[in-house]
Amino acid sequence: MSVPPAAPRFGEVFAIGEFRMLWLAQLTAVGGNQLARVALALLVFARSASAGLAALTYALTLLPELVGGPLLSWLADRYPRRGLMVVCDLARAGLVAAMAVPGTSLWLLCGLLILVQLVQSPHLAARSALLPTVVPGERYLAAAAVVNVTAQLGQLAGFAAGGVAVAALGTSQALLINAGTFVLSALLTWSGLARRPRPSGPAPGSSRRSAITGGAALVRADPRLGLLVAFGCLSGFYACKEGLAAPYAEALGHGPTGVGLLLAASPAGAVIGVFVLTRLVSPERGLRLLGPLAVAASGVLVFTALSPGIAVTCVLWGVSGLFSAFQVPANAAYSSSVPDALRGQAFGLASTAVRVAQGVGISLAGFAADLVPAPVVIAAFGVTGAAVSTVVALRWSRLPQRALEAPKELVPTGKSLTVRTQEAESEEVE
Repeated sequence: MSVPPAAPRFGEVFAIGEFRMLWLAQLTAVGGNQLARVALALLVFARSASAGLAALTYALTLLPELVGGPLLSWLADRYPRRGLMVVCDLARAGLVAAMAVPGTSLWLLCGLLILVQLVQSPHLAARSALLPTVVPGERYLAAAAVVNVTAQLGQLAGFAAGGVAVAALGTSQALLINAGTFVLSALLTWSGLARRPRPSGPAPGSSRRSAITGGAALVRADPRLGLLVAFGCLSGFYACKEGLAAPYAEALGHGPTGVGLLLAASPAGAVIGVFVLTRLVSPERGLRLLGPLAVAASGVLVFTALSPGIAVTCVLWGVSGLFSAFQVPANAAYSSSVPDALRGQAFGLASTAVRVAQGVGISLAGFAADLVPAPVVIAAFGVTGAAVSTVVALRWSRLPQRALEAPKELVPTGKSLTVRTQEAESEEVE
């Protein structure tokens, strides 16, 4: 299967009714999620005055996928994906509503937050696995770009307005808004997507162990997939800045509005980067640029060691976000190598690896910021991230040229996996 040479057209994607509803559901949930993240980070920092605890709270929106990704994503391959998404949305709405109860202890808030993120794992796996079915063929790259931009714009809006909204409404009201967005997402998903049977493959009652380990087997069987997952995990270095937004803004004499601006800078840059990569750069060249862009995404953060003001910092974070857009072609290349029956497990593994990398990075950066100034911590993560990215980039560049142009599909055959090269099935490009 070769990557389509022509740049995708966004208009063709939005002409698909099911994709429009899937997009609207994502947009509502993402915006509410970012508003809740700002609210919780500010609440914990206000109560504890600890940069480490504030960063840990933010990281708790990422770390539970260490368990949820491998243990729950298989549900997306065993049950109808639309119904699974609706159930997960409604469950998250109830949990977030419980978090909005005034006076809830920090420990209980953290526990509820972990449950919310655990439920998110099968939801994300189902949505990611369903997208290539809703938007098949060469239009998938455009759909993946729209989904990524939507996530970035949702973060941009949620972070930019989050500080102001929390200051005006309070933490409880912000969390209730988030709960409402999950309900709306469930309604849009149920009413806007066609009813489909569960994916072809093992029955719901078959081996749970094989379901949980299926994603790992896919990656082990193809070094190309392993490197693409590694590219995703590099985000753990440049994402560290998000967990330090609250103490960083306070050190510069800014309140909630400053936190929102800092957090909005990276997704704003990513939106521009995604547009450039998907509209002005060919898919083949985009894959060749994965290494340099990954190095730059972390490397630009080195300049935070100069302790610039909030305006310059926003620019630096925005440039980092722009370079981080390399994740879109990387994700498209990854999905083009995975068959539908195993797609939920494959995405679950990749999502787990990426979220854990981000969660660990943010947590370590937060606790380091209790000892060292936040600008220095971010710069140190930038240096380390650039070095690790260079290693991954070199390994990627040494792959055979055919591996970059003809993704491989791993096909289950009984208890084993075989590998076949796809060259002429462009109608199935994901």
